[in-house]
Amino acid sequence: MQQKWDERYKEPEFAFGKAPNLFFKEWLPKFTPGKILMPADGEGRNGVFAARLGWEVTSFDYSIEGQSKALQLAKENQVRLEYIVGDFDDLHFEKETFDAIGLIYAHFSADKKSLFHRKLNEYLKPGGVIILEAFSSRHLYFNNLDPKVGGPKEIDMLYSEAEIKADFDNYEMLQLAEEEIQLNEGKYHIGKGAVIRFVGRKIR
Repeated sequence: MQQKWDERYKEPEFAFGKAPNLFFKEWLPKFTPGKILMPADGEGRNGVFAARLGWEVTSFDYSIEGQSKALQLAKENQVRLEYIVGDFDDLHFEKETFDAIGLIYAHFSADKKSLFHRKLNEYLKPGGVIILEAFSSRHLYFNNLDPKVGGPKEIDMLYSEAEIKADFDNYEMLQLAEEEIQLNEGKYHIGKGAVIRFVGRKIR
């Protein structure tokens, strides 16, 4: 998996563009800047956007090529990112460190997904927020129609509303919906897809 993303991020152009995800761009400005964790931040488009809004950003991904592009983008925007390269299993933070977590197309293997969500929950302060956009299980239909829209082809790596409710049952649901959207993010997210959009505030 690491090799796949290193090869993709080695390309001179930004795989998913330099602009932030539209859902993340809509929701993050609603909250007071603090510390934000950006798992699977890739080439840094969302982490850099958060930094431009005044957030203290910790990004991570397992691609060193992604890190290189993210730091380049941060320099272009005159902001700072802390960007850690590693596997999620090996990364540890103090409990209740972050005020927000951005999960934008952070797809994990089926056997790790809920475990990672619980781990992230520990890192978030009470009152903190999670902003999540990811492909839903219905996205396989669109992926089969047009592979350019991107996304995992394994059904267990995709999301459902029921799964979000189960994994984040200690959250106030500010928004939770499955939507069909038109993606236009770089060269690897183009076309119609089905996504889960979730914003939650940690209650306890």
